[in-house]
Amino acid sequence: MTLQGMTPQVFFSLEAARGSFGPCALSIGNFDGVHLGHQALVAAAKRYAANMRIATAVLLFHPHPTVFVAPTRVPLMICSLEERIRLLIAAGADRVMVLPFNSELARFTPEQFVSQILVGGLRAKGVFVGDNFRFGYQQSGTPATLEQLGNQYEFISYFLRPITFRGQVVSSSLVRRYLLEGRVSLAGRLLGRCFSLDGPVVSGHGIGSKQTVPTLNLHVADGQLTPRGVYVTETEEPSTGRRWQSITNAGVRPTFGGDQLTIETFLLEPLEGNSPQHIRVYFRRFLRAEQTFPDAASLKTQILRDVQRAKIYWNRIRKKS
Repeated sequence: MTLQGMTPQVFFSLEAARGSFGPCALSIGNFDGVHLGHQALVAAAKRYAANMRIATAVLLFHPHPTVFVAPTRVPLMICSLEERIRLLIAAGADRVMVLPFNSELARFTPEQFVSQILVGGLRAKGVFVGDNFRFGYQQSGTPATLEQLGNQYEFISYFLRPITFRGQVVSSSLVRRYLLEGRVSLAGRLLGRCFSLDGPVVSGHGIGSKQTVPTLNLHVADGQLTPRGVYVTETEEPSTGRRWQSITNAGVRPTFGGDQLTIETFLLEPLEGNSPQHIRVYFRRFLRAEQTFPDAASLKTQILRDVQRAKIYWNRIRKKS
């Protein structure tokens, strides 16, 4: 429960939000990953909203604006739209506006964006953005532009300075780089939580249950960034809260001549009750890169070694807690 005990609301069109969204303290961004910088932005908006007794709101874009303005540079997404919404609500948002980004919106001038969307549609009383924020046609709007328009349309503008970690600015780009390098522990530091993949459990090729070890096979949406390799993980069934220690291989199964990305999770603990239909896999630590083995028996031997290393990891965690 958030503002005045109200349940958070999510809107997928400006028409649906109009009249019921504001007045609000509005954070704006793509929020991919909802990392520490994003969380700090929502927290600043939440503090202002509490003082003004208005809603804490978030405006994000879907699909990513580069789909229209720079289609050759569309980034892999750290988390799905559903995950972004869930994390933003957990960070304190009362309202989430998922604004469909299209060629028409890409042509909005900075003043059109402010007058028609921020003020006319969402009734923003405070606008919270990073200090490198750009908006409007060809990113012509700058923080100075936003501040000037804020004076004109009577809202305050707040510009968050970068959040840093070990001397580097926390950004979605840096999180992506760490994940693509398999450095999931470092990525987790920037996210403020373990990186996770979420989706339905799908049927595999039947190889694991017959020749190596049985696994839960996770399906993720196209465009989802997936770290490659073998990892110590924790697997959750979100609907029930059941959790299992696990190891996860994300790759193409080169030992069996595969060419499609698969995400296979082996549970280190007995699966009691029904097999989960939907799972969330938390990536805790990199174990090794995916490699080709001469046969299934050699792969199974290596998987059992991976299991032992994962158990050592979990034993250390248990002793520290």
